[in-house]
Amino acid sequence: MSNLRQQFIEFSVAAGVLRFGEFVTKAGRLSPYFFNAGLFHEGQTLGKLADFYAQTLLDSGIEFDMLFGPAYKGITLASATAVALAHRGRNTSFAYNRKEAKDHGEGGTIVGARLAGRVVIIDDVISAGTSVRESVDMIRAAGATPCAVLIALDRMERAGKDGALSPHSAVQEVAQAYGIPVISIGNLDDLLAYFAGAEKTSSDPQLAQHKDAVAAYRQRYGIAQEI
Repeated sequence: MSNLRQQFIEFSVAAGVLRFGEFVTKAGRLSPYFFNAGLFHEGQTLGKLADFYAQTLLDSGIEFDMLFGPAYKGITLASATAVALAHRGRNTSFAYNRKEAKDHGEGGTIVGARLAGRVVIIDDVISAGTSVRESVDMIRAAGATPCAVLIALDRMERAGKDGALSPHSAVQEVAQAYGIPVISIGNLDDLLAYFAGAEKTSSDPQLAQHKDAVAAYRQRYGIAQEI
């Protein structure tokens, strides 16, 4: 696990955004962990999160012209990432969409810069891939090119439901469907590596239980290998 990825997992746990227990996912699975980027609701933590997004994007080497944040969480994430990029000397425009079109003022569903050039979609996670599909459609309809998707956490688990599980994750299916890379700041393997390191220094008896539960979940739903 790279230092940046390790720092991101530690930061998410410390901020209470990456939580452990029992949570029902959109797929109806009982997950032992849950990541909710909406809990980055303070200026300090949001700024730090944006730093992770910006550095991950720059480290990826992907050529891009602007950012796009799908409503609703992507709006804050894209705008904050644009600020963090500017602090790194990369002044980048951004746009986002409304769920409902305005019939007054400038109208339409897109707010911010005009969609043009190579566009990076910024979101928190990919579950069913719905927001990515809608974003890709809007970007292409404007004559721009979606060039990558950047998310905070890749759960690295198979898409579909029990009894009809795909061999691929939602992230893999998005990458294959649209022919664009999906980059994550951290993933499930990074979380397991965090447990392995934290277990050596922590006196929390629940840590081992969480580690075992996450490992069992990975065994049941995890993909063989991320792309």
